[in-house]
Amino acid sequence: MKLTRCHLSAAITTAIFVGAIALAPAADAACDNCGTVVETKTVKKQGEGSGAGAVVGGVLGGVLGHQIGSGRGNTAATVVGAGAGAYAGHQVEKNQKSSTNYQVIVKMEDGKSRTFNFSKETSYRSGDKIKVVDGKLVKQ
Repeated sequence: MKLTRCHLSAAITTAIFVGAIALAPAADAACDNCGTVVETKTVKKQGEGSGAGAVVGGVLGGVLGHQIGSGRGNTAATVVGAGAGAYAGHQVEKNQKSSTNYQVIVKMEDGKSRTFNFSKETSYRSGDKIKVVDGKLVKQ
């Protein structure tokens, strides 16, 4: 069989096309550590009182209440001061033990959701593309 210029041209074109397909980058494989931020939350945890704040507040309130009035008025002021001091001391203790955490919820490329907790507010926002590197979020 005699090859003509037309046959050679077609063969070269086919070879170039097949070579281009072989060299084309493969579609990106799924990244197991990649995802998108879907939500950020601020989570406030109310502290719990142990009773120590109420005791200290009650004593201080009672002492201050005792300074007011005389006779029966003094007794009533002492009782009211102790009660108010106990309540205030309890609230102060609860506030000191409260905490705020920040959560970043990520939808991973494999379809799973992961939640990352932070003690300080982050710059991650919904829609951010991230990658998890050594257990930490990194913006892409």
